[in-house]
Parts: sequence; structure tokens; C-alpha cells
Amino acid sequence: MQDKKKSIVVCGAGTMGSGIAQVGIQNLFSVVLFDIKEEFVMKAKAQIEKNLQYLVIKNKIKEHEKAEMLSKIKFTTSKTECIGDVVIEAIVENLDTKISLFKNLAAINNEDTILVSNTSSISISDIQKEVSNPSRFAGLHFFNPPFIMKLVEVVQGPLTSANTIAQLRQFCIQLNKIPAICKDSPGFIVNRVARPYYLESLNIAEQQLASIEDIDKALEACGFKMGPFRLMDLIGNDINLAVSEIVYNAFNKNPRFKPSPLQKEKVLKNELGIKTGKGFYNYS
Repeated sequence: MQDKKKSIVVCGAGTMGSGIAQVGIQNLFSVVLFDIKEEFVMKAKAQIEKNLQYLVIKNKIKEHEKAEMLSKIKFTTSKTECIGDVVIEAIVENLDTKISLFKNLAAINNEDTILVSNTSSISISDIQKEVSNPSRFAGLHFFNPPFIMKLVEVVQGPLTSANTIAQLRQFCIQLNKIPAICKDSPGFIVNRVARPYYLESLNIAEQQLASIEDIDKALEACGFKMGPFRLMDLIGNDINLAVSEIVYNAFNKNPRFKPSPLQKEKVLKNELGIKTGKGFYNYS
């Protein structure tokens, strides 16, 4: 096994990107968090500081440990600073935008740098074939919020080397995460398995067989930590719908994966969940 990874770059300072960056500094990696907009970078900085202060208040970490963690992260809007052992992309779910970013990242990093996408819905294969030295490219799919959720899907594209997967598995362990190795396929493991959890719940609500609140209560009482509607609001109805649409199309529009009109309506109204203050529940 190669030397342990020491530095991480996270491209995209949204909810997922900032959460992944926090995971990195909590495990004492050197982290660069990049976004093209200064306002996103500053918002991420404030959120990470808030999250770590919460851990101090809860006696999970000491004040000096918080200070050490914050000393490990650099916030930037310059792509030229996106150089590290592992570079993690967590930007908008658009294939062309991701490919353009990875071409830039490949050009400024050395050939030993592992490049990964946190995408939940775009084919790793489609990105990989456009990246130089594609054997070092893979998917690394964290779950929201990354600093709490233990699972990370390590996604092997058709051109990804076995050595890259082995290194990413070790990298996840360094981050105190549980790696699950899978081949590139629509929805990977979790999002494919989770489609019925969301879609059948939406169907029940559409048919007015039970209320949204009671569906959530029933499934939480069965052992699920969060009901489907609360979980969709947490993830973002736009993101959840996009994954359903990609899985639906990838499986030749199999009816069991058909996206819900109820969720489409929420997205059209910009009722995306927690991030907009309203989804299936109100958060304002």
C-alpha cells in the first residue's frame, strides 16, 4: 500500500463540499476548500466554525483541538491552489461543468493525485473518459451530512485501476468512514436501493392513503432514523428528483423508478426543503 494521503482539496463549498472539508480537518488532514464565489467560501467557513463550536459545547472536542482543526484548512477562490493528494469534486450536477473542472485539476496536479467525484447521479464512466490518466479517477460518494454519516461509496469506473480503489478504501478508513466498493451503475448502491423508500412513500401520499406526517412517523417507528419526507427535505427535493430521473432513464423508464409528480411540483415551486425554508415541511 502506498503512503497514507495527507492533503485534500474539495472543489465546491456548498453543503456537501463544506461537510467533506470538515471531515478532513477533524481527521487532521490539510484541506483546501475551493469555490468560484467568495460568498460561498465565506458561508462555508462560518458553517464549519459553527459546527466545530457545537462540538466544543457538547464536550466532544476541546477548544485547542478546534483551533488545531481550523488551522488545517485554507479557503480559496483560486483554482491554482487546488493541489493535493486527493481532489474531491462536489460542484453542481452538470456533466460538462464537471468535465471542464477535472481537466483543469488534472493539468495542475501530478499524475499520482487521485481525482474523485462526489456525484450521486452522473455516470463516473462519462466523466472518466474525458480525464487524462483515467486510471486514477473514481467516484467517492459521501452522504449528507458528511461529518455524521459513516458510509462512503467508492465507485470504480471501467478505467479505474485496482490500486486507485485500494488507496481510496484506505483513505476512507483514514477519514474514519466505512467504505463500500461498487462498480459504476445508475444510483450506485444506496440511491438505487433507496428509490422505493422515497417513491412508494410519495405514491402513498399522492393517493391520500396517509398523511406525510404519518408516513414519516410509521417508518421512523420501524427503525429508520428519518422518515422519507424529512429525509428528502434534508437532501433537497431538487437533488432527490434529479437522482430519480437519472435512475429512471438509465433503466429504460422502468415504471418502478418513475419520478413523482408531487416532488416535481415541489421543485417547480422552489420548495426544496431545509435550504429554501420549505419543502414537505416548513422550516421558517
